[in-house]
Amino acid sequence: MNRQTKTDVILIGAGIMSATLGSLLKELAPDWDITVLERRAKAGEESSNEWNNAGTGHSSLCELNYTVEQADGSIDISKAVKVNEEFQVSKQFWSYLVNHNRIRNPRDFIVPVPHMSFVQGAPDVRFLKKRFEALSAHPLFPEMEFSDDPEQLKEWIPLMMEDRTLNNPIAATKMGSGTDVNFGALTRMMFNHLQSQNVDLKFNHNVDNIKRTSDGLWELKVRNVENGTTESHTAKFVFIGGGGGSLHLLQKSGIPEGKGIGGFPISGIFMVCRKPEVVAQHRAKVYGKAAVGAPPMSVPHLDTRVIDNQESLFFGPFAGFSPKFLKFGSMFDLITSVKPHNLVNMLASGVKSVSLVTYLVKQLMLTKEQRMEELRQFAPNAKSEDWELIVAGQRVQIIKETAAGKGTLQFGTEVISAADGSIAALLGASPGASTAVSVMLEVMEKCFPQHIQAWEPKIKEMIPSYGESLQGNPELVQDIYTSTARSLGLMTGQRINE
Repeated sequence: MNRQTKTDVILIGAGIMSATLGSLLKELAPDWDITVLERRAKAGEESSNEWNNAGTGHSSLCELNYTVEQADGSIDISKAVKVNEEFQVSKQFWSYLVNHNRIRNPRDFIVPVPHMSFVQGAPDVRFLKKRFEALSAHPLFPEMEFSDDPEQLKEWIPLMMEDRTLNNPIAATKMGSGTDVNFGALTRMMFNHLQSQNVDLKFNHNVDNIKRTSDGLWELKVRNVENGTTESHTAKFVFIGGGGGSLHLLQKSGIPEGKGIGGFPISGIFMVCRKPEVVAQHRAKVYGKAAVGAPPMSVPHLDTRVIDNQESLFFGPFAGFSPKFLKFGSMFDLITSVKPHNLVNMLASGVKSVSLVTYLVKQLMLTKEQRMEELRQFAPNAKSEDWELIVAGQRVQIIKETAAGKGTLQFGTEVISAADGSIAALLGASPGASTAVSVMLEVMEKCFPQHIQAWEPKIKEMIPSYGESLQGNPELVQDIYTSTARSLGLMTGQRINE
């Protein structure tokens, strides 16, 4: 081992989560030494990369799976409210970074794009109307609009209404305050600032092992993938934010909190259209309902995306399967994640997930033309020659024992931390990046409880709603909407090339 380095904090993975935690800690404890270890050559190359996710600023404005119809016919909006509040927290912190010149040009990472839900058939129209009534009565969703009038829908979504056969009832809801977020660009902006603050960002460095030392520190064996040399890095606190790669490192840490947890990888495929005359006809992120048996991350949606100041349309995601836990990972990732302590959960999950596996097999066998037929449910006139396939990032869903029994497949993100707060890992997937600030505040509350009281005034300066619920505070909601829209340049309805 050629080199030994000691630091206060190590962040594994240069994605949006580590960028967020590093940025928060640099504001709260500027004298702490922070090292970031990234196996790729650049920041934001895996799950955070703009081509590896849908870029939806997940705020529950359009995601139908966040609002569940109960047995009595009522709509449970609790998850929608939670996710929306978390996105407001993210917007507040990003606004602070812009206002204090930590990052510049917010237009390069966030733009206004309406968020819409679209359904077909009388039962789903009834559901959408009830969902609209439940959400629009809440202070976080007062501007939501509903329409089942085809003429109104032609104004909202002309590409989707062109030559549509109207033999079924259709309806949509619209929120003009939705956004498209380039999480790759945001990640790189945050790391550029952190490097200017003497954060040591090491690219092409892979963490091969992690263990506890006798004096309570964490020692990481790190390999330079360019020249093969190895280094030893020790730290008081380690955050494992390596996307799908986090599970293996959590297992290597040996902390009891990580026992029993497994992971199941699901990849995504999007269809992309860059043809200007087609792109110009659609300005929204429009979410539909998932097929029966499909995982929540496979809800179909037709999205305006803005990447490098260029607009395109994404449709998908279609599910795929690879045993890799990272897009640039190993074909042995899945099999090597199976350990004696999680074997029962992995086997139980296999039994429970027959419908999911069936769904994945069917998805893998789809031809491009079959995918085009699904797209035509959204855009009836879509032409195959205008669309291409791209493979998105890998998502590793958590498998664990829950109240529902052993081997439960979880959809969402979860922080796993040691009892003493010296190490934490982030596992799971969507809505991940959109809620990064809330998730990293949770990490800090779990892992640095002794500092939170002293940090609280600064946290409230960065995030005015910290510690408060927005549900019963419409004045605070309005203040946040107004101030973040001003700071982030979110003037609704403006196209990128205007």
